[in-house]
Amino acid sequence: MNKIFKIDWLVLLIYFLLVIFGITNIYSSTFDANQPELLNLSRSIGKQLVFFVVSLAAGVFILAAPAKIFERFASIIYLVIILLLIGLYPFGSTISGARSWYNFGGIGLQPAEFAKVAVSLATAKLLSKIQIDIRRFKSLIQIVLIIALPMGLIVLQPDAGSALVFGAFIFVLFREGLPTPYILIVAGLIFFFILTLVAALPFVYVSIGFVIISLYFFSKKVNKKAPFMPYLISLILTCGYVYSVDYIFNEIFEQRHRDRFNIVLGKEVDTQGIGYNLNQSKIAIGSGGWEGKGFLQGTQTKGGFVPEQHTDYIFSTIGEEWGFMGSAGVVLLFSFLILRILSRAEAQKNKFSRIYAYSVASIIFVHFFVNIGMSIGLVPTIGIPLPFISYGGSSLLAFTILIFIYLNLDANRLNEASF
Repeated sequence: MNKIFKIDWLVLLIYFLLVIFGITNIYSSTFDANQPELLNLSRSIGKQLVFFVVSLAAGVFILAAPAKIFERFASIIYLVIILLLIGLYPFGSTISGARSWYNFGGIGLQPAEFAKVAVSLATAKLLSKIQIDIRRFKSLIQIVLIIALPMGLIVLQPDAGSALVFGAFIFVLFREGLPTPYILIVAGLIFFFILTLVAALPFVYVSIGFVIISLYFFSKKVNKKAPFMPYLISLILTCGYVYSVDYIFNEIFEQRHRDRFNIVLGKEVDTQGIGYNLNQSKIAIGSGGWEGKGFLQGTQTKGGFVPEQHTDYIFSTIGEEWGFMGSAGVVLLFSFLILRILSRAEAQKNKFSRIYAYSVASIIFVHFFVNIGMSIGLVPTIGIPLPFISYGGSSLLAFTILIFIYLNLDANRLNEASF
């Protein structure tokens, strides 16, 4: 009973506001005047309501569980998820070209969504061990493998969008002491990957720039006394990376991913083909104005001009029917949620709880940023949902589990430093 009074009620309130607002917009974006009822299980809104009830039941169960159980069983949960991801290849169902789902009598479950929970718990457990120091290369490799294994299995489905979300753990590692040069090198890899794709300059100039940055971080001292070997290794690795970008882009990326990158980078203009969804999404959002057209009044939404509007492009419904005020409200709610979790994370006495809270905040941030970004054309469309709002039973259940485990751990923050 004491745990109830210690629950982070602000986070719980934001959770309910986002989920209810999400259900409202799913109803609007899939509205059918011939079937207006909410509890029609043949429609998306009915299925989402069922998963909401299931999610709440799971949340109550999680809150009632002892806090120590999550750390104790983190490794087992991680192993189960890995087995489920592997099991997709012989037993999974293929939807939209990706073998990412288990189908149970018409109900689909996507293990990649629950992998975020498992990796969050496993990362928190490993990093909270006394003998683990992320500044040591051996420890860093262990953490990277924990994150990379499910990420690799998801890429092979193929589901590059869900896999990229695991990049969120770079924020967790940085908080736990990952040296800044590693962060900057990762940022450099991303920056020069994009620059190589869009720059009209010859590759050699990009290579030179990358080499200069890499040499700065790989050498202990940028002067005549600095050892020669780091320079040579940096030169080989960076040139090899930059000159491999074209191969990676053309041979490893799927055509749909290449098309979306080219549109966002301005290399192609296609408002009727691959760029149709994005173009219609921006039209819908822009047409909402300051206050929006009103619930069930969106012409782009009612006309079905935005494909997948109740999933990947749910933010276009919000922009059209609720306008700038509604869109800004959603952004503020997510911002408050993320900042609240981070602030409470710093108050944790238990290292496992702190790391897990950072994992939750980082995952929500990446989903929130990328989903809204792809709805307005800031990032390529990679097909990840807006947490708590987009249609998807697996997504809603997984994010609910993430949040409620956080609530359980946070409610025990004033207890002993270790469970």
